[in-house]
Amino acid sequence: MLLPQINDPQQLKALSVEELATLAEEIRRFLIEKLTVTGGHLGSNLGVVELTLALHYCYDSPRDKMIYDVGHQAYVHKILTGRQDRFDTLRKKDGLCGFVKRAESEHDVWEAGHSSTSLSAAMGMAVARDLKGEDNKVIAVIGDGALTGGMAFEALNHIGHERRKLMVILNDNEMSIAPNVGAMHNYLSKIRSDRHYLRAKDEVEGLLKKIPAIGGRLAKTAQNVKDSLKYMMVPGVLFEELGFTYLGPVDGHDVEKLIDTFHQADNVSGPVFVHVLTTKGKGYKPAETDFYKSHAISPYKIESGQSLKAVGNPMYTEVFGETLIELGREDKRLIAVTPAMPGGSGLFPFAKEFPDRMIDVGIAEQHAATLCAALAMEGMKPVYAVYSTFMQRAYDQIVHDICRHNANVMFAIDRAGFVGADGETHQGVYDIAFMRHIPNMVMMMPKDENELRHMMKTALEYNDGPIAYRYPRIDGTGVALDAELKSLPIGSWERLRSGDDYAVLACGPMVQVAEEAAELLKREGIQVGVVNARFLKPLDSSMLLDLAHAGTGMIVLEEACEAGSLGSAVLEYYAEHEIYDARVHLMGVPDIFVEHGSIKEQRQQTGLTVEAVISRVKAMKASSAFAYKTTSTS
Repeated sequence: MLLPQINDPQQLKALSVEELATLAEEIRRFLIEKLTVTGGHLGSNLGVVELTLALHYCYDSPRDKMIYDVGHQAYVHKILTGRQDRFDTLRKKDGLCGFVKRAESEHDVWEAGHSSTSLSAAMGMAVARDLKGEDNKVIAVIGDGALTGGMAFEALNHIGHERRKLMVILNDNEMSIAPNVGAMHNYLSKIRSDRHYLRAKDEVEGLLKKIPAIGGRLAKTAQNVKDSLKYMMVPGVLFEELGFTYLGPVDGHDVEKLIDTFHQADNVSGPVFVHVLTTKGKGYKPAETDFYKSHAISPYKIESGQSLKAVGNPMYTEVFGETLIELGREDKRLIAVTPAMPGGSGLFPFAKEFPDRMIDVGIAEQHAATLCAALAMEGMKPVYAVYSTFMQRAYDQIVHDICRHNANVMFAIDRAGFVGADGETHQGVYDIAFMRHIPNMVMMMPKDENELRHMMKTALEYNDGPIAYRYPRIDGTGVALDAELKSLPIGSWERLRSGDDYAVLACGPMVQVAEEAAELLKREGIQVGVVNARFLKPLDSSMLLDLAHAGTGMIVLEEACEAGSLGSAVLEYYAEHEIYDARVHLMGVPDIFVEHGSIKEQRQQTGLTVEAVISRVKAMKASSAFAYKTTSTS
């Protein structure tokens, strides 16, 4: 066994190419076995084994900078850089991160959980290197899905203009989370299908070199002929015209060819674009045959790849997808738009029934937002289905193109709140804060999956501007689903439980936490009201005034950042109305990035538990008793 002996990438340099190929198979077995227990991004990592080995064989990390776009394909990199003995902790609290993590290792020079950032990072590191007079290599590895992101094209344009020495490696497996779409995908497919074009390119350039350069006019003619032939015969011309030397396509599972190609790239003075073809899930049949499920997999049976997750209630995402079909049958104007996550957003069934009303724009969140704005302006009813964390990328378009025009766009914000093992780059705890302050926006969050259905109906019937409903990445509560959908009055809250002196204003899954805490406090003789604060904007003004005038001590409980979310909105309301004696306590996510672990652990870390609510109510009660005693004896 070679793998147990590898604790540092420098040790690879003593191996032969044949030994590297053997090591590749050992790494695949290691990944398949370890991820049966931890889960994680299986398919993408099985696809980059040889590529990662070749990189560490040819270059000297961390002196040479290896930048992995998104970072979920860096498990092999972690294994080779001294972390294989910690793989049992992958994606667990205080364990290895599922993405590249600078705090984990000096070899992790860039970290990101969102796509399309690697090329900009590579350019920044190349500029810094040149200004410091250093000579290290800078290498960015980006997938064909991430290459569709607009930020990647901005970086390509700048890199080609500056012509600094760096290498961009396109890991082309024809997939992101779901199959890729778009013109770039089709362009890369054309390159993949013509493996002989490099020979044609060489023959064209060799022929042109034989043309005698007699006078400027003939030289110019020769250049024009060369350019014309290039466009006819060289599919990779796009990258060359952007200023790169294009090499490839290269078999990404042939270590020797990869090493030879990297050596060729090192001889080029400016930027190089290396096109590498890989197979997602390589070496594990269940992962090769089901790209989507193997992308981010929960613990599974090694023989079949079948998930070991216990069967529970339908997830909010599933309920969303099924309800969207019902609404799509009702209203032919309804269109679903998603940025490369039709499966994760529960849209595959909708796409099957309404293929003409399902738009996957690829990894292009900004484009998706503005597209929705234009659809709405033309009388359609677009639903922008997106994860909370990825919607952050479209903030300007939400402000400028949707809300400023008061466009009737519906936002289906999935993964709202904690997301568990994906950790800090994926937590959906910021969207309330960055959306509720935008004029014209309406925001909702359901207490259960049945209320989500009614919120979707509410959004469809709402015609006065943008409206959002956000829901978590968890199983539903198991409540019965109403057959008839109805609209909710905009801005209306729901009083679920009455209390004499205290009330918990909660939204989403925190409503259940509040109800459980209230029931336990009731057994101790403390009556606590529970309010389903389902509208995050606008607030229920009438209920807020009633609570304040009754002298009720309030706790605002939310699985969202404390700064700027529902609690802040409540405090702002009382300040605006000059109600200065309202007793309001906030319980939300503090001013920290919450790292990976289970959702239960993340709630415990941030104090969003039944026990924490009980403790806060008792502290409020003790404080009130002390204040009363002091006042009465003074």
